[in-house]
Amino acid sequence: MKKTILLFLFILPLYIVTAQIIKGHVVNNSGSQIPGVNIYIDGTKTGTVSKEDGTFSLSLSSGSMGNLVFQKDDYETFTAAVPEIINKNLKVVLIKTNAIEEIRLVPYTSEAYRNYINYFLDSFIGGDRDNVRIKNQKSLKFSYDKKNKFLKVKAPNTLIIENKNLGYEIQYNLISYSSDFNSHTVNYTGTSFFKETKNSDKTKLNRMNAYDGSLLHFFRSISQNTISEDKFIVNHVVKVPNPKYPTEEELKILEDFKQIVRSSAILKIPENISDISQRKNSEKPYALAIVKTRIPDSDYVTRKEGKVFFSFKDMLQVNYQKYFYEIKGKDLVKSLYPVTLSSYLHPEGEIFEVSKEGNITNPDQLINEGDFSKNKIENMLPLDYQLGD
Repeated sequence: MKKTILLFLFILPLYIVTAQIIKGHVVNNSGSQIPGVNIYIDGTKTGTVSKEDGTFSLSLSSGSMGNLVFQKDDYETFTAAVPEIINKNLKVVLIKTNAIEEIRLVPYTSEAYRNYINYFLDSFIGGDRDNVRIKNQKSLKFSYDKKNKFLKVKAPNTLIIENKNLGYEIQYNLISYSSDFNSHTVNYTGTSFFKETKNSDKTKLNRMNAYDGSLLHFFRSISQNTISEDKFIVNHVVKVPNPKYPTEEELKILEDFKQIVRSSAILKIPENISDISQRKNSEKPYALAIVKTRIPDSDYVTRKEGKVFFSFKDMLQVNYQKYFYEIKGKDLVKSLYPVTLSSYLHPEGEIFEVSKEGNITNPDQLINEGDFSKNKIENMLPLDYQLGD
């Protein structure tokens, strides 16, 4: 059963505009003021908190983009595009989550938490458990659908993530997380607010290494028209169907057989079923073929009326020679030998607007593979990060 949640944003006139600022007040659906609402530009260090009377004011740099997030535990999170609310006086109405009915066909259980917490941390946080951790990890709720091999994770409270390597504490509002073990895909969305906890030579070094060659670096290069200068090499890639992978008809036969096995005592697997299963597990549905190398950015970037758009009908391979930064004496210098990074982007015809900070609209719709997909929370930088910070 799906419930529709109504979030209201009323824009009132502000007649005197002296700076780029967002101000207003936050109330619940009964009209009572809500103090302590976290208000921030998603993925940055720019934010504030609503006062006792629900009012807030947030100053922004010129040309700011992205989404402004209104977030408080026990309330539905609300976001609004920054360009649409600049220099406006806002009234934001948040709805309490306990007013929302929820029917769970697959329950959230402690068993699912125990079985899949490490998998979740690997796919969401990364591998460095000593230096990057979720302080309130036990608040997470896990649900695993054994029949469909589908994992869901939700966070009733804001996740507090400590990253000692990069010197940040991240308030992460996990909106959704799912993993399909059949297709081997992980999808998650959320909003984040960064607080700097440490700024040393070591954290500066780690931040530079996290940034160099990252997806954030690539999209900033697109925005600044410096793709070639920054030495990103972009190739045109297409999917080539693998004739050894089972057809849709064969996959249907395999699934029907599995259903029969679940409801009967069949012990012997027919040869044709075994062959389909073996090919499904050992082969990939398609191979990737490079059809054109070093394509110009005009093939996937459009610049119009001061805005930058990213789009491509097929796939892009993005290669980058990464020289890790090292500390030598008091200086940060690049290493002598590079590591080749290779990533794949699937725009699939979608159009993404690219901000000057390196953010894109609807990032959850852009599929990425390879080294870009390794940029998990442990390597995530705020969108207002500048090289050397």
